[in-house]
Amino acid sequence: MKESIQTMKSYPEMIAFLGQFGRFQQIAFFLLCISIVPNGFGAFTLVFLADTPTHHCRLPDVNLTDDWRATVIPVRVVNGKEVRSSCSRYRLDLVQNLSDNGYDPKRDVNLTDLEEEKCVDGWIYSKDIYQSTIVTEFDLVCDNQWKKPFTTTIFFVGILSGSFFAGQLSDKYGRKPILFITLGFQTVFSFIQVFSVSWAMFTILLVFNGLGQMSNYMAALVLGAEILTGNVRLLYSSLGTCFGFATGYMILPVCAYFLRDWKHLMLALSVPCLVIFPFWWFIPESPRWLLCQGRVEEAEAIVRKAAKMNKVKAPDIIFEDYLLVEKPKESEKKELHSILDLVSNVEIGFMTVILCYVAFTMSAGYYGISFNATQFHGNAYVSCFISGAVELPAYVSSWLALRYVSRRMSVIGTLVLVAVPLYFIQLVPEGYSGISLTLEMVGKYAITTGFGLMFAYTTELYPTALRNTAAGICNTVARFGSCITPYLLELRSYSQFLPYIILGSLAVLAAFATVLLPESFGRPLPESVDQMQKRQRIKCPCVPKAGIPVAVALSESPKS
Repeated sequence: MKESIQTMKSYPEMIAFLGQFGRFQQIAFFLLCISIVPNGFGAFTLVFLADTPTHHCRLPDVNLTDDWRATVIPVRVVNGKEVRSSCSRYRLDLVQNLSDNGYDPKRDVNLTDLEEEKCVDGWIYSKDIYQSTIVTEFDLVCDNQWKKPFTTTIFFVGILSGSFFAGQLSDKYGRKPILFITLGFQTVFSFIQVFSVSWAMFTILLVFNGLGQMSNYMAALVLGAEILTGNVRLLYSSLGTCFGFATGYMILPVCAYFLRDWKHLMLALSVPCLVIFPFWWFIPESPRWLLCQGRVEEAEAIVRKAAKMNKVKAPDIIFEDYLLVEKPKESEKKELHSILDLVSNVEIGFMTVILCYVAFTMSAGYYGISFNATQFHGNAYVSCFISGAVELPAYVSSWLALRYVSRRMSVIGTLVLVAVPLYFIQLVPEGYSGISLTLEMVGKYAITTGFGLMFAYTTELYPTALRNTAAGICNTVARFGSCITPYLLELRSYSQFLPYIILGSLAVLAAFATVLLPESFGRPLPESVDQMQKRQRIKCPCVPKAGIPVAVALSESPKS
């Protein structure tokens, strides 16, 4: 059986008669790219939903002079500027007594001697930018300010959970069903969140919303990577999916600009998802996955339909080699689909750990810089749009790197390019915000390029039976990086540059770790664990092959 498998034609060879970009591939390519657009605006909606407008304590209807009303909110000096306090006011009973007795706050009273109190009557929020956000809706300020970063973290916890389970479910039940189920989660719970009556209800629903986020991205990425072949697969895995994401990213600030109320914004962003559900009848299941499951007839039916759409003649038997191979036993199928295969031996486990760490670093850096984007410019909408637009040239770079440069060197290069500007930002003199902005945008460009590379790189290293599970696990670990992002940015209260130093250091360590990964450039997708193991460039240095010295194991040349 093993010998027959080794002499089998590869999947691209068996469907070469279809061509690379006929009508069948074009439909799958563009519909899958469109299905990713909601992920772009969904991932960063909280930039606007959870923004904090200028606010101060609300004053009840009391009899105060105009001068006292203007003075009852203390003035603080923040970053060299005088601003009204957001969380305190002078004790209203004392102010009322002074006002009734005719005292002038500008002349007769030393305001620093007055006792202060919290905003016991609530807050007044500025509506210069937003009509409402979840911060104004649920008063996530002052003593409840901790709820704001926690809300973002909860969202990424949902994404993390979805990434973990969706990958395994996709390998078990198929790419296509999981793609549309997770898209449904994202749509339904985005709609229900509009009717939240409390912060607790909003955050619980946000977890379910997050279950669909990125899970359908990964399902669409793997589905397209398995349907398409050759340079078209590279184009899809880099430019196609990523441009879809960036398009959604840039749509977000445009919608938010015209819809300043958080409920209206969420309703508007849930509508495009409904347009995608009819795609079910046009997007096929992955023939590779069907073949892996032993469902050869179904795979042939899809390819024959593709041949008819592309107006080419299909062979009488397309997957003859698969029909000749004995179907694996049920116990073997379960083993192939087990998450334990990712650490089934030291070599595979070593590679999986490195990929997970690199993905963690990429995710922490990407979301750390992206969520900080509103500080690049006085206008949050312009800043968010620029941050999304920077991704377009980054994805072009990612595509070019995937076509012409080795995967390992591309990832190392982007990680170094992330670290350098983040280290140099702290050397920029105060007042040169343009230079700081340029450096931060270089970091955003580099981390986005690396993010695009890692999605494709991961899918190329694992065989069909484990591909989506592996991508899901790496994506799950990457979500831990995004989960810590809100709190990482809070470190600016201790040092303005501490988040940059941490992210830069993580990138440098990831660059060194990437040196140990195998190369997949110019090689077909592995169909089995054996094929994956044969192409490994560097084994775990502490565990060489049986009977082979460590030095010899490390010096083995790449195998095609």
